[in-house]
Amino acid sequence: MKKQICQRSKIALFGVAAIAFALMVPDIASAQQKKKADPSEQAVLLGQFGDWGAYTATPGGKKVCFALAKPTKAATDPAGRNRDASYAFISTRPAEKVKNEVSVIVGYPQKPSFDATATIGAANYVMYTQNDGAWVKNAAEEAQMVEAMRKSSDLVVKSESARGTKSIDTFSLKGIGEALDKVAAECK
Repeated sequence: MKKQICQRSKIALFGVAAIAFALMVPDIASAQQKKKADPSEQAVLLGQFGDWGAYTATPGGKKVCFALAKPTKAATDPAGRNRDASYAFISTRPAEKVKNEVSVIVGYPQKPSFDATATIGAANYVMYTQNDGAWVKNAAEEAQMVEAMRKSSDLVVKSESARGTKSIDTFSLKGIGEALDKVAAECK
């Protein structure tokens, strides 16, 4: 179990780097002309579908595809606390036989031994946290969670920072079905 958690954490760290690159560089071709980047560190936008983007990258020569969204609403308690950007993403890594792994980057280190929660409609999912990420605690629930995301209008993630700041991030699920379909077609 610990080995699986560490592996998921390493992949999530790659995902953050790829996501940050993809979101900070609106035109990847233009950026490549200015500075030659290592192709294994690039995320390429496959398409934008509502509030979700579909991306692919090839870190270390292994293809990874993911759907990504920023929150449409983000709140902290106490209000106004600074933090890095937060993201929800669903990753597929064919070389590792991983399909639709749900994770969230919350933008600051999480409170140790504190689980985050994800709510989709009436369904709640427990997410274990490590550093600034959160993953579905019971991996057997991921397929059910993804299906619920396809049918619902929003995902609400609640977490707590190492300093005790509580956060509530709301992600619109508009376009998630199309983004996941594009990811599935790209990463078979």
